Amino acid sequence: MARVYIFGDESGNLDFRNGQGASKYFIVSTVTLHDCAVGNDLTELKRRLHWEGYPVNDYFHAVADKQVVRDKVFELLCQHEFRVDATLLDKPKTVPHLASDEIRFYKQAWYLHLKYLVPRVVASDDEVFLIAASFGTKAKKTAAHNALRDVIAHVAPSRTFEVAFWPASTDPCLQVADYCCWAIQRKWESKDARSHVLIADKVKTEFDAFAISNQQYY
Repeated sequence: MARVYIFGDESGNLDFRNGQGASKYFIVSTVTLHDCAVGNDLTELKRRLHWEGYPVNDYFHAVADKQVVRDKVFELLCQHEFRVDATLLDKPKTVPHLASDEIRFYKQAWYLHLKYLVPRVVASDDEVFLIAASFGTKAKKTAAHNALRDVIAHVAPSRTFEVAFWPASTDPCLQVADYCCWAIQRKWESKDARSHVLIADKVKTEFDAFAISNQQYY
């Protein structure tokens, strides 16, 4: 028996519109680990970069970090073994009853992701620890946390599991997930694969969940 850690993050906003600031995709991305050594090394990297005078923020966040810092983070990630998977939902193709309910849409995105991932990375006698980056108000955090627990209970009914919903700043492995999700988001949203190629050997799946549909609702 082993404990499998699944650290998750998302990119893209939970609204459904065109225009400036609107994302085309909502992306769920996870990093699967059997230990958290990469997170420990990332914390040590932050200490070292601060000592050496790099412009380091309170925690690593790909969108906010300077490119010189991103380069160092991706250099470290390349030295570790882990699995990255992503599920992409093309938001204009989202049926209206899902688009009208943020938590329902969020839960469906995670269900599509985990129903594929869990059987492939978790043995029947393994424990599952899903840790996702939190967001939103207290009420929304509670609803999203409960949604994740429901999903895990459905896709891993015979396994022992725990679910945490924490700010990315509190766990360096969530910051690993953030960086990987950002690299995937840049590839799909902006056609910029510079960072994606650095982790391409770790990315096992990028599943476009609505690829077979031609229907667009906005």
